[in-house]
Amino acid sequence: MNKMLAEILEIPARALDVLNTSVPTLPLQVPYLGMGSSYFAPLAFKYMGMDIYPEMASEYFNYLSLQKKKPFGVILSQSGKSSEALWCSPLFERYCAISNYPENTLSTAANVTQVVELKAGDEQYSSSKTYLNTLLVLFKGFGFDPSTAVELLTQKMDTYQAVGQQLADEVFALLQAHEIHGIYITGSGPNIATALEAALIMSESTKLNFHGLPMAQYDHGLKETAQNSIVIQILAPGKSRARTLQLGDKIAAAGAHVFTVEEPAATEHFSILHNIIPFNFMAYFLAEQLGVEEIFAVGGKITEIQ
Repeated sequence: MNKMLAEILEIPARALDVLNTSVPTLPLQVPYLGMGSSYFAPLAFKYMGMDIYPEMASEYFNYLSLQKKKPFGVILSQSGKSSEALWCSPLFERYCAISNYPENTLSTAANVTQVVELKAGDEQYSSSKTYLNTLLVLFKGFGFDPSTAVELLTQKMDTYQAVGQQLADEVFALLQAHEIHGIYITGSGPNIATALEAALIMSESTKLNFHGLPMAQYDHGLKETAQNSIVIQILAPGKSRARTLQLGDKIAAAGAHVFTVEEPAATEHFSILHNIIPFNFMAYFLAEQLGVEEIFAVGGKITEIQ
């Protein structure tokens, strides 16, 4: 079995590892800093109404911190070695480290007071297990019980694989038949994070430019690019669902190729655990169809700035 596919198929088992592990109560009203997937995950909880301050670690360090120490913060890094995360660690008197590797630098600094291990196991490709487990750690740390959602996820992995493969097949066919000038993934509320994460893994896996953004932001102008574009709308039961569907009809009439991803059995909050998985499979199958042989060809999985 392809190693990238094998990593994706490990998602349920690794999710159970988090469910069976105690997670400390996570603080509110403090910065939550990360890059890439480690930034997107706390962003989902901001749009659930949690009183936290997700920021990109790079921009927090360079523009927001003013190089002044705050009493407490949370820093997330899959590797525990990402440069921007480490830059921020001295900016807190104390901080909580969330990482897949508790032995690495982020988790072993003198001012670390809590270490939360993601338990995602080895991950050499795009963030699949780690992103899910980061979401689960945050759910548990904020007092949610995600066990029913994980049970549903486990039951429906075959369905998500089939959806991902179908999306890959249909998008590949469109790319072969038409001159596609834009590929967008949109979401609303907590699924804004899903759209951003999906675009990240799709782009790095396929080498195509997937643009993830809020549905409402797409509606404010980017819909004018509808003709000969591909738009994948992430749906969930919530205040933006009807608008998303109406927008889908409008841009389809204007020449966009519109697809949807949705787990109808999940509430909007917990849908972030389900809606990302078809994109993991889609990234694998589309990269295979495109003949992509190396996922991290320009740089490594871990970004370390000299």
